[in-house]
Amino acid sequence: MNILPQSFYERDPKVVAIDLLGKILVRTLRGIRLAGIIVETEAYYGKKDPASRARKGGKLAEIMYGEAGYTLIYGVHGNWLLNITTCPKGIPGAVLIRAIEPVEGIDLMMKLRSVKRLEHLTSGPGKLTKALGITKSENLLPVFSKKSCITIEMGKEIKPSMIGKSHRIGVREDLEEPLRFYVKGNPFVSKTSLRL
Repeated sequence: MNILPQSFYERDPKVVAIDLLGKILVRTLRGIRLAGIIVETEAYYGKKDPASRARKGGKLAEIMYGEAGYTLIYGVHGNWLLNITTCPKGIPGAVLIRAIEPVEGIDLMMKLRSVKRLEHLTSGPGKLTKALGITKSENLLPVFSKKSCITIEMGKEIKPSMIGKSHRIGVREDLEEPLRFYVKGNPFVSKTSLRL
């Protein structure tokens, strides 16, 4: 068990989003370890980011301004989305985990998702939270603590040449810079946008 330290997340959201590719997202559920390699992420900033939850104020914004390395979970279109806070305290930022390649606990994940085809299991942010049994109850957990039921561990190296990028998916307004990152050719990357 080689859990990433809190300092990993105390950086620019874009940097964290890229560096999370290849890391292992782990969810312990009913004593069973559910895990997958992170293959797709999106970075979010503060008030100047038109797609950021920090722009709207309220509880979600407060969490984004808080300490780095905590889960930030909110619902969109009936799905829970798993984000991890970034940046030093007082500077808003977060990374959305969009897709993982499942590697452990696959049988339980498939039961939770009620799917038969592996490639459909965790290829999107709502799919992966269902497969991992993640709901609003898991909000504000420290992913850098071994006591947490959601952690992120060291994984495999993803070289820059293996990383693709695009604009973020499903946002009404976006920043000019592409802030969605994914592992090229991975079958678990969501297929819902034009890639650059």
